[in-house]
Amino acid sequence: MSDRHEHSHPHHHRHSLRHRLSHLLTPHSHETADKVDSALESSARGMRALWVSLAVLGVTALAQALVVAVSGSVALLGDTVHNTADALTAVPLGIAFMLGRRAATRRFTYGYGRAEDLAGLVIVLTIAASAAFAGWTAIDRLLDPRPVQHVPAVAVAALVGFAGNEWVARYRIRVGRAIGSAALVADGLHARTDGFTSLAVLLGAGGSALGWQLADPIVGLAITAAIALVLRDAAREVFRRVMDAVDPALVDRAERALTEVPGVCGVGELRLRWIGHRLRAEVAVVVDGDATVREAHRIAVDAEHALLHAVPRLTAALVHADPEPAPGEADPHLALAHHTAA
Repeated sequence: MSDRHEHSHPHHHRHSLRHRLSHLLTPHSHETADKVDSALESSARGMRALWVSLAVLGVTALAQALVVAVSGSVALLGDTVHNTADALTAVPLGIAFMLGRRAATRRFTYGYGRAEDLAGLVIVLTIAASAAFAGWTAIDRLLDPRPVQHVPAVAVAALVGFAGNEWVARYRIRVGRAIGSAALVADGLHARTDGFTSLAVLLGAGGSALGWQLADPIVGLAITAAIALVLRDAAREVFRRVMDAVDPALVDRAERALTEVPGVCGVGELRLRWIGHRLRAEVAVVVDGDATVREAHRIAVDAEHALLHAVPRLTAALVHADPEPAPGEADPHLALAHHTAA
């Protein structure tokens, strides 16, 4: 039964250069220090992605807000509000990443990684609020049409919005997938939709230039619909993470790795769950019923070792060894049956 990997190397990583050299020399180390370093590095990458994208979106939203003030475009206003909301989602995510770095305590025995899931919920609510505001503003202008001033400036602001959001979207999604952060990926999808809504503002500006006053509020409604679509995708992603959903391919991968471990006769219950942007596994493996405690423990450690290699972003595994059933022998878990009954 192993909850801590025992195949360690004597080297400790204190400096970045030394860490890289050590990884080249011992690329398959999974000692506790390595796991902590990897987790901290992931959080640091997430923080960096947040602050860089916050700066880019902040500048983009400020430029658009100045144009909104002189043009009166509700389509551009909706886009600006959405960009501002997207930039501000860096705050709850940043707090979540900082909390995730804290060590586990006797109260929070799994650590604070779940703060990312809470941040994801805040992001979903923020997207919903921005959709409601954009929709209300567009309907108001549809009922009371007004001409858009400085149409060329609106067009330029729309292009600036698209460029800024698309860059941020690519950056957030790439980093989020690399570190396994569903909240950061959701935030990247949010930014990508903002980019397309900025292009919609460009269409509205074109319609206004041709004298069609309803073009601006109609595009505003289209932006609202686009925000609603990304709200659906982000909500689904965050909901799955909150409900401990994982990609079934990861479960298949883990099972294949376990069946290849010498001494493992079968794989029983296997569970994977995300804690922040890190995975944790709990599994029961079947071993020879005549194996000694030491032999069973060795097999469990080997099984954990195999899981750490096979499953990306897995940082810990609890492996329980069950004896292979013998003919006529009672189920060793029978005493627990009444505790697990529905």
